[in-house]
Order: sequence, then structure tokens, then C-alpha cells
Amino acid sequence: MKDEEKNEFKEPMVAYITRGSGLPLYNLFGGAAAFSSDFDMVKLARQGFPKKALLALAKKISLSIQELANILHISERTLQRYEDDAIIKTEYAEKAVELARLYTRGEEVFGSLDKFKLWVKAPSLIFNGEAPISFLDTSAGFDMVFNELGRIEHGIFA
Repeated sequence: MKDEEKNEFKEPMVAYITRGSGLPLYNLFGGAAAFSSDFDMVKLARQGFPKKALLALAKKISLSIQELANILHISERTLQRYEDDAIIKTEYAEKAVELARLYTRGEEVFGSLDKFKLWVKAPSLIFNGEAPISFLDTSAGFDMVFNELGRIEHGIFA
């Protein structure tokens, strides 16, 4: 009897890793968190992080406590009550990570964080005469600003 041939199909394993996005986010949080991939950002948003990292972010991106509180949907007073080492709630951490991602993207598009900070606070016809930052209290607003950054990057001006 003949030996039966084995027909096997093996699929190669593939890993997709985003590169280059981690370090700028790390710097925005004051070196308080290490990001090597988008998975790390998800983990950080789920676990939360200390208030002092949130304040480091606000300082780096030139947001007042009031502006930060408005974006996070938290009262200024509640934010101030957190101890510096206290872990902020997941809902606030998620918004803060999204904010850091936006400012990192803005820095990439504009070539400097300072230029992006000026743009995001300046009234714009694209945003019906409002500053892009005024839309960051909603996820749809974040999407609008991210999309506009994409248009700017590709030279599409409305």
C-alpha cells in the first residue's frame, strides 16, 4: 500500500505594528506613560492614569483647567478634588488619550506643536467661525477636527 500524501496548508503569521506614534504621546503625558502601539493607548484609557499625568498633558498643550474640564465633561471643582496621584476615571482617561492623539496628529500636520496650538484655538470658516477646540467636547467634534487635519495635510482647502 502506498503512503498517503499529506496535503497541508500553513498560513504565515503576520503582525501589524504602528510605528512612530508612541513617543510624542509619551511626551505629551509628561513621560507618565509608555506607548509602543495603539494597544498601549487602549490599555491606558481603560486603566486610567494619575491626575498629574492629565495636568502634564494640559500644560503641554496649553489648555487651562477650565478648557480641559469642558472637553472631559467634568466640573472644574471635581477635577481639582482629585489627588495628584489618584487615578482618573476611565471616561476621562479615554477623552484625554484622544486629546493627546489629536495634538500629536496636529503636530505632525503643522510641523510643530506650537503652530497646531495656534490653529486649534483660532476661529475658522471651516468650523462656522468657531475655533476647532470648541468642538472637542464631543466625539463627532474630534472626528471633524481629525478630518480637517487630513484635508490640510493633503492640501485640500475648502
